[in-house]
Amino acid sequence: MNTPVSFEFFPPRDETARARLVSNVASRLGSLKPEYFSVTYGAGGSTRDGTRQTVCDLLAAGYPAAPHLSMGSDDAADILSQLHDYANQGVRRIVALRGDQPSGYGASRFERNAENLVTLIRQHTEQQFHLVVAAYPETHPDAPGAAADLEFFKRKVDAGADSAITQYFYNADAYEDFLERSARAGISIPIVPGVMPITNLENLVRFSERCGADIPRWLRYVLTDLQDDEAALVDFGVEFVSKLCERLITLGAPALHFYTMNRWGATTRICQNLAA
Repeated sequence: MNTPVSFEFFPPRDETARARLVSNVASRLGSLKPEYFSVTYGAGGSTRDGTRQTVCDLLAAGYPAAPHLSMGSDDAADILSQLHDYANQGVRRIVALRGDQPSGYGASRFERNAENLVTLIRQHTEQQFHLVVAAYPETHPDAPGAAADLEFFKRKVDAGADSAITQYFYNADAYEDFLERSARAGISIPIVPGVMPITNLENLVRFSERCGADIPRWLRYVLTDLQDDEAALVDFGVEFVSKLCERLITLGAPALHFYTMNRWGATTRICQNLAA
């Protein structure tokens, strides 16, 4: 397919699972020639070591890898130490996020945000890394409104972000509207839509409630009707998300970023549909 793709993993819990992720899942998705694999960073840096090791394993296997990094509970010295280590490992792309905060942080979570992280990275590493930030076409659940959320996004861009990945969504109009509003706000960096394959309704509802992604009412009804037939639900999900991606490409999506949940099947089928 002509549209670039990238794939997101979360760090496995043990060495055996990590080896399986790299040798099986990354190997299969690697055949699609992704720009990079990104690896998530748990709340408050809870998966810091696992994230680093997964990134290093992917790099050792010959795949470009981009760690997620967030302010979390780390101080500036911790973050700069991680950046130095990643640079020595050959990392050239960082996904800079506020990230999920551990319990007990209260309002201080807004102070340890992605804008401040981007500023810190730029101050100490200049242009050494390509910095990716998050964007929210359907508005971040913590934002007081769409206008305020767009302002938060612009501040990250003005701080030095190179590109953005959106939260997943199932309404292409939300992405089109976000692109238009971003352009009017003077934001010109590439905004890559995040894509979540549909393979399980219960998990999708749980993730969506947590991150504020909307599941259209009609779609939820269809998935509810199919939830007891896994193969049928996955088949429907592949076709629906493939059509969504086709629409996003026509809207000018510069690339597609897939939230794989450490699985390769549905993502591969979607990419194959797009290449057909």
